[in-house]
Amino acid sequence: MAHIQSHRSTFYHRLVHCYEWFFAGFFRERIRSTIKSLDIAPGAKILEVGVGTGSSLPAYPPHADVTGIDLSEEMLNLARKKLEELGRTNINLQVGDALSLDFPDGTFDYVMAFHVVSVVPDHERLLREMVRVAKPDGTLIIINHFKSERPWISTPMTWLDPLTRHLGWRVTLRYDDVVCSQPLRVEDRYKTSPQSLFTVVKARKQAS
Repeated sequence: MAHIQSHRSTFYHRLVHCYEWFFAGFFRERIRSTIKSLDIAPGAKILEVGVGTGSSLPAYPPHADVTGIDLSEEMLNLARKKLEELGRTNINLQVGDALSLDFPDGTFDYVMAFHVVSVVPDHERLLREMVRVAKPDGTLIIINHFKSERPWISTPMTWLDPLTRHLGWRVTLRYDDVVCSQPLRVEDRYKTSPQSLFTVVKARKQAS
């Protein structure tokens, strides 16, 4: 859940070090295992939107060309420190807006969004931008919480939604409203454990 929009809640921006300790730690292994499960070819161009403090960076293969963007300079500074420790030269980090990506159409083989969809003010625009910059038949990887179809889970989440919106994210976003609104062919959709609240989605960009 990286800091994407400057006009949304400043919760993460103000607590960037707490974010690194708690939120990034909570999501880290799920993100890294998802990246490592991909058969990323040498020379593949990858974009991660909302890279945050860079928890994902060690999982990317050194033979790929990786770009990570985030609106928070403070988070990117922490990510750059990780990058220095890794000694990796194939990863570029820069300030960028996930809702207005500064890349040409069809640039990337992979476009990643880890725990980001729920924190942007316009998830449809985010997905459109991700699809736009993906190459024809490019792959989108999304990890996110989606509203459960089980009432005993969805009802408490609905009660919590006003609070979480105040803090900067939504817990009632429906899977169909995100993934099915775009020209995508879903290849895989799964949870990393039966108890997980988060869904991993792997989808291909369909020809227009």
